[in-house]
Amino acid sequence: MFIDGAWQTAERMFDVLNPADGAVLEQVGDGGAEDAERAVEAAHAAFPAWAGTTAYERSAILMKAHRLMLERRDELARTMTLEQGKPLRAATMEVGYGADFLSWFAEEAKRVEGRTIPSARRDQRFLAIRQPVGVVAAIIPWNYPVSMITRKLAPALAAGCTAVLKPAEATPLTAIAMMKLFEAAGVPKGVVNLVTCSDPAPVGEVLVSHPKVRKLTFTGSTAVGKMLAGKAASHMKRVSCELGGHAPFLVFEDADPVHAAKGVQLVKFLNTGQACISPNRIFVHRSNLEPFIATLTERVGRMKAGNGLEEGVSIGPLVNDEAMQKMVRQVADARDKGAGVACGGERLTSGGLDKGFFFAPTVLTDVTPEMLIYREETFGPIAPIIPFDDEGEAIAMANDTDYGLAAYIYTRDIARAFRAFEALDFGIIGINDINPTSAAAPFGGMKDSGLGREGSHEGIDEYLETKLGGFAI
Repeated sequence: MFIDGAWQTAERMFDVLNPADGAVLEQVGDGGAEDAERAVEAAHAAFPAWAGTTAYERSAILMKAHRLMLERRDELARTMTLEQGKPLRAATMEVGYGADFLSWFAEEAKRVEGRTIPSARRDQRFLAIRQPVGVVAAIIPWNYPVSMITRKLAPALAAGCTAVLKPAEATPLTAIAMMKLFEAAGVPKGVVNLVTCSDPAPVGEVLVSHPKVRKLTFTGSTAVGKMLAGKAASHMKRVSCELGGHAPFLVFEDADPVHAAKGVQLVKFLNTGQACISPNRIFVHRSNLEPFIATLTERVGRMKAGNGLEEGVSIGPLVNDEAMQKMVRQVADARDKGAGVACGGERLTSGGLDKGFFFAPTVLTDVTPEMLIYREETFGPIAPIIPFDDEGEAIAMANDTDYGLAAYIYTRDIARAFRAFEALDFGIIGINDINPTSAAAPFGGMKDSGLGREGSHEGIDEYLETKLGGFAI
């Protein structure tokens, strides 16, 4: 663990496993409530000095962290592949994406501005300034263990906040590597702190209830996010949450079905489908079904599963057995209720894959609203295809969910693109675009998919308070 600028041992340790083969990679400190308390106190003690630095000083440190991250790209990517499982090429791309947040918010630090406000009184002047909210508790998931760190810590540090980071129990090694990077970049002691643990409950309880934590930022499941937000609200903490998704992918009759199928294959199976913006319900106009399914099935059938360090692997393991059982359950339920399996549909065990959590990339056809996969977030390599007949029906089916993170539209009709963009109840819409994300763009969802935005100008706002001064002259 990294607390108050020092690497500290723990009384207990826990194993970090490679999901591709179950091998123990390393042991790390198994922190608890007392460690979280010490980390919060360290961040609180470091806050006045860090908040008192200039925006230019904070920006320079973030830019140095950005340079170091790119220099250590290969090392970070390899660590991520080993403990998370994604193919090395995807891990390398994530490091670059994560580094973008450091450079973006290094610049945004210098764009935090106040304003003067006219008064009705001649002897009064109003001045509004922006100040850092205080100590930030950041809780991140396992599926994007590098970019989730920078997407939260970069704006927090840029704003002048200090932070305590709790990584997912499955991926602490990447977080440790990032703390070493921040240390090398010159982040002062206590400004960033790391508590690793095998049981998130005691540490999480401290982070949501400690009076010196003024802001909670969380990415993870909707159920856990609601629980944490509820507890944090009782202590009047600022909260931002990026939660689950159930993204629709709409292929209209005027779209090129082959082009759309290629897009689905690329984004659906990214990170083995373990992404919150991964398409979970693929709505295809009936006139395009045959060529769409044929193209998608052919491309998915050629995907190679295996250890992410191996050449040519495009499908890594699922994170654990629980995730595997969810895939098995959803496919079995869909089959029982009449869905077809165009390819995949089973656990992969040959060629040494039995030691890991590998599920064959799968295409399901004739999926209906009665099936589990139509309602549940999948978070795995299963592409369910649902036919539709008209635009209104497709929009209604797409919006028929409590989630509202991402959606995708494929059409060559600009009027239809605008209608669908405005009608879909989702925070991020890709229009003929499978990668509608960037450090410069606001990321976040509606409804049960979360609160607040990360990235863009909005990202730093989550870590700032507005203070008003009324001056009598």
